[in-house]
Amino acid sequence: MKRYHCAVELAVDLIGGKWKPVILAHLKEGAHRYGELRRRMPGVSEKMLTQQLRELAADGIVRRVEFDGRIPHVEYHLTEVGEQLRPALTALYEWGEHRAADRGIVFEPPPEH
Repeated sequence: MKRYHCAVELAVDLIGGKWKPVILAHLKEGAHRYGELRRRMPGVSEKMLTQQLRELAADGIVRRVEFDGRIPHVEYHLTEVGEQLRPALTALYEWGEHRAADRGIVFEPPPEH
């Protein structure tokens, strides 16, 4: 088992990096299909998104749900553990909004497909 010296070290190990917090922020809004996540995150490669989703699922933060209906598909959801991140994700989002306003940064919408 990996050893940690600080709770933040553990948290960053599990949800840190460029894409995991962004994935979690989108899933905080509700379940998303893989393609929806790709459209919302135009800067991430398919390989990286797949890898990050697998890691989040392996750590019990995200759940992959397969549907075998008329049109089979997969959705990603926050697990109960992932839901515990909701306040932290909201705080990060709000901090980012304030920082963007202070700096005059305008967020670009994802490209239309």
